[in-house]
Amino acid sequence: MPPKAQGLLNETMAWLDTWYDPSAGYLYDCAGSVALRHETRSSAWYALGLLARNNGSDAVEAERIVRNIIQAQFKNEQDQWYGDYEMYPGQPQVGSSVYPAVIYNSWDPNWRGFVGTTFIMILEEFGELLSDDTQEMVLESLYNTTKGDTYRVGGVDDDNLYPSYSNPAIMRAFVSGWTGRRLTDSNMTASGEMYAQEIIDLFTMYDTLSEFNSGTYTGVSLFGLLLWSKYLPNDSVMTEYGPKMLQDTWKAVEQLWHPGFKNMVGPWDRAYGFDMNRYVSLMGLWFWALIGKDKSSIIEHPQDMSHSPDWAWGPPMAVLAGFHETLIPNDTLTKLETFSGEHIFTASAYYPPYDLKPRNITTWLSENLTIGGESYTENVLGGPSESQGSFNPAIIHWNTGDEINFLSWYATEMALEADVSPGKLNLTYPQGNASSTFTFVVGTFKKVNMILSWEDLQGLNVTLSGNVNASYSLSFAGQLGGSGDLVRDFEFWNFTYTMPSGFEGIPNICLELKLSE
Repeated sequence: MPPKAQGLLNETMAWLDTWYDPSAGYLYDCAGSVALRHETRSSAWYALGLLARNNGSDAVEAERIVRNIIQAQFKNEQDQWYGDYEMYPGQPQVGSSVYPAVIYNSWDPNWRGFVGTTFIMILEEFGELLSDDTQEMVLESLYNTTKGDTYRVGGVDDDNLYPSYSNPAIMRAFVSGWTGRRLTDSNMTASGEMYAQEIIDLFTMYDTLSEFNSGTYTGVSLFGLLLWSKYLPNDSVMTEYGPKMLQDTWKAVEQLWHPGFKNMVGPWDRAYGFDMNRYVSLMGLWFWALIGKDKSSIIEHPQDMSHSPDWAWGPPMAVLAGFHETLIPNDTLTKLETFSGEHIFTASAYYPPYDLKPRNITTWLSENLTIGGESYTENVLGGPSESQGSFNPAIIHWNTGDEINFLSWYATEMALEADVSPGKLNLTYPQGNASSTFTFVVGTFKKVNMILSWEDLQGLNVTLSGNVNASYSLSFAGQLGGSGDLVRDFEFWNFTYTMPSGFEGIPNICLELKLSE
């Protein structure tokens, strides 16, 4: 294992060891605020890490965890969640009168992919450390989870799995293709290959993931593409296209990653925060494994960051890191370490059925100021995940002199035209009207605790124009007070503009930005 990846594995496992409950054979939930309930998915990743470390009783404990997870797998073929895994041991019966089945709540269909891919890695990398009986259990479990995943049809029974939902779609295709070959089930193999081809056809339209530029989910998609590239035979379409798709994704990442800011700058389709230095992102873990923890967005003690349970992804990433390095374009790692200078990046992406046309992305990056914007027309509010808090189609980052801060447009429209140029962000609502609003959230500052106007922002001058009312409302959303709720654990100042009374036309606002002393 390369030294940086070994460091990731060592630190992750030292942290996860403190969460392990040997009396149960599961990890406690790393979120920490769940009254010592256990958690299934992170326990699977921990089992993989135990096998990779293989010290003392590690392999014995790993096998115990694997068997526990499989024994609790949902096995009723009549249930929509057949082949999925419990969120935690002792969870009430999903679908009962007192515990209704609520997708992505009482059960999560994506866990078939998360646990299934981990089980395949365990068999491929460390199968000899498991008994023959346990290996057979794993294969039976993979058959069930693969078959259960075929129950997922986008738009049916509240499911949103389409080939455009990049991260679980890539995992689904892989698990089906691998399991079908291992069990000589030609239908299962063909199903994985056909689904993979749908993902590939969508990707090759613009050489981008449909789920574009996510600090977390780009990391999962890269994970899945590595599985395509490493564990399938040459006759698979996934083996053929996996390396190219991974390399094209890294070409975009190298343009959007700002080494000085330690952030993949916007726009983001789906984010768990506004600053990767403050929450654990899976791309942050990939940067750790590939260019070193000190050059990544992960701080010295990751458990102090928001969304820290995602650190449990460390073992699978560490195990794959050496192979990952062989696929990354030669000059990418160098570009990730040092800012390449002011530049503009453009791309397009497409996420049907939610996108009514391809999204167009433009990002301008300079040494201490970046602006990202995404033009789109969709049939949902808040992007395909329908989350206004995680959908960031227009966002600005700047160096205040003390920290990296953000200014983000809060998505209130299903269509946006975002024009980005050096020092300027111009936003237009093609479907807007007199009731439209423009809302901007601005991060808090270490040295400025009161914001009463735009003039109070540390390190940034903002000049606004357009056809909105010149006056605006200003409020604060804080952990202990203010108005409104936090967004992904982040406090913020809220600037909201309305349209003039009797307005007719297309709402527009333009922000001109300059760094200040």
